[in-house]
This record gives sequence, structure tokens and C-alpha cells, in this order.
Amino acid sequence: MTTIGRLWRQNVPARVSEVLAVVSVTSTFMLFIHTSHLQSQLALYTNNHIDHGSSSAHRQSYQDTNSLQREVESNVRISSSSNIGGREDVKVRSKHGGFNLEEFRHIDPLTLNNTKNHRKLTMVFNRVPKVGSQSTMELLRTLSYRNGFTFHKDRPQKVENIKLTEREQKRLVQLVDVFRPPSVYVKHVCYINFTTFNVTQPLYVNMVRDPVERVISWYYYVRAPWYFVERKQAFPELPLPSSAWLRKDYETCVTTGDRECRYKEGDERPDFAQLTEFFCGQEKKCTGLNTDFALQKAKENVERNYAVVGVLEDLNTTLTVLEHYVPRFFKGAKAVYWNHVQKLSKVNRNIYKPKVSQAIKDMVRKNFTREIEFYEFCRRRLYMQYAALNLPED
Repeated sequence: MTTIGRLWRQNVPARVSEVLAVVSVTSTFMLFIHTSHLQSQLALYTNNHIDHGSSSAHRQSYQDTNSLQREVESNVRISSSSNIGGREDVKVRSKHGGFNLEEFRHIDPLTLNNTKNHRKLTMVFNRVPKVGSQSTMELLRTLSYRNGFTFHKDRPQKVENIKLTEREQKRLVQLVDVFRPPSVYVKHVCYINFTTFNVTQPLYVNMVRDPVERVISWYYYVRAPWYFVERKQAFPELPLPSSAWLRKDYETCVTTGDRECRYKEGDERPDFAQLTEFFCGQEKKCTGLNTDFALQKAKENVERNYAVVGVLEDLNTTLTVLEHYVPRFFKGAKAVYWNHVQKLSKVNRNIYKPKVSQAIKDMVRKNFTREIEFYEFCRRRLYMQYAALNLPED
């Protein structure tokens, strides 16, 4: 073999390695450029199709990647009517939703726990939309493997009917009744009294959220691009919404008296704005925004049939109470949730939701007085359950 041949054979591996390295670096660089281009296109799409006025404020909200937990915590206020003495007392009350837990320490937790009244270990989570229910559902799914219970979830519906005919109620009751305990069933549906159909009543749990914050969240949730794209994929026959409807911002909707944002007492609304309806039940009188009947019936059902009604604005307290009052299903819930917080906190989070001014929220609150009263009732009940446990402070 010639000298040139020997040199060529010795240098080929080195040269091939060099070429591969150059190709690798070049490919990485091109991928970076392509990703940057996609990000700029997404930002352009967001500004052109979603922006509706205060562009700088809206861009900031689109880019906000804080979790929903931090977003809703900013809305928690300490009651100004409380006589708070000292900075430490303010911190304690703020931590516990403005309540003085010492008022509840003497209560026997057994008197606040409906779990003991249910012989059959079947639990129904009749989840309210936009209260963190998607994350709670995923938490239950994870816990089902750890705690040894079966998880059942209703399939997506073309039209989500939360009020059922008597025949539909009976069919649902029979379905849940055949599940082998311990089991969980999850569905967007108003409370159903199983004993009406001579079937053992299951255990109920649910979540609530500030009613005004919830309707605002829903308003932008159904306008998020991924929402109607997913709906279209699942149900191709559904028409796409108009661009005018998509661009309509909540503040304009409220101030112009748009039908979508008029909240009149007794209204039967298609947007799940009525929080009390989910707890009041299937009676016709339960349907009607901000009515006294729905409020009182919802309170009664919560006291009698719900083991725990959690509060989105305070997930730590909610998870702690669930662990202690419904341990068969929620044992280890707090650790599981926070160990998976990066995954769970991003479920259903809407980065396309801009900020809404406090003035607009205050305007809407005037039409949600009984809905807010029910929310505060659930908050108080949750903190009573927590305080009665007399747990050492973390």
C-alpha cells in the first residue's frame, strides 16, 4: 500500500467525526432558529386574534406562566370587619382565609364528618367547572393506584347536560351503584339524591371558587384556541365560533350589557355561572341564578351529603381536610399533589386569560350576592373542619 493510501485510511475516521460534529452543531442551531420562529408566530397570532385593547397588559397576561394557585390566592382578602390586633394575628388570619380558628378548636371533628354516615365506599365527585376540578380529577386518578380504589370518569359530551331527566338520573344512579367499592365516579352534574331511587347514597365531594373569578375564568376558557380546536376534533360537526365572539373581551361584554354578561336573578344560564345549582340538585327550582331557594337547598345538601367541599384558593387546607376526613380515597393527597405540582397545576391553565379590572368585578358581584354567600358558607365549613382536627401548625 502506498504512503498516500496509508495516510488516507488513518485520517478518514478523524475527518468523519469532524463532519458529524459540524452537522450536529448546525442541526442544533437550525432547530433553535426554527423554534424561535414558531414562538414569534404564536405571539403574532395571539396579538392579532386575541388582543382587544390594552395590548401591553394583555401581552403580560399571556406571557404569565404562574400557576392558577398563585393567581387565585391573590384574590383572597382578609375581612375588614374583623377586629385584628397585631401583625402576627393578621398573618394567621390571612393564612386561614381570614377566620380565627380558635373559635372552632372545641368542635368534635366527628360532628363535621359525613363519611361515617355512608356504609358504602363509593364516592361521587360531581365537579363544578373552573374550580380546579380537572387537577382534582387527575389527583384522584393518581391516588386510585396508590390507595387501591377504582376510578371512573364520564366521557366527553357534545353538550354537557348537568340537569338530567328522571330517566337519565335513574340510569346514572344504577351505573354508579354497580361499581365495586371502593370506587370513585367523576362527572359534571348537579347533585342527585340516590335514595329517591331506593339506592344507597354515595359519598359526595366537590370544590368551589370565588363565583365572580369562576365566571371570568369560564368566559376566557371557552375562547381559548386550544379549547374549540379540541372540541372540533372530538365533534367535527360542531361549528367554529365567529371571530367577533372570540375577540369580545369580558369588560366590554359587561359594560355594554351584552346578554352573555348580564347576570339577572333567576336566569337559567347555559354557561354554568350558577355555582349553587351543582349543590342544590336536580329540582327545577334549583335552576336560577342567585335565588334564595337554590342557596338554602345547596347549604342543606352540603351539610348532609358532602364529606368535604374544598376551596381552590386554599389548596393546602383543602388537601389536609380531605386526607383526614376521607382517608380511604385521599390518603397521601397533599404529598402526591405537590410532588406532581408541575404537572397538575398546568392542567387546563389558560394563558390567554387577560386581567379584569377590580371595578368590573365589583360591578358583577352585585348580582352574585347569594352565590357569594354560598361560597363563604363552604369556606367557613372547610376551616371549621380543619380547626377541629387541632393539627400542629406546619
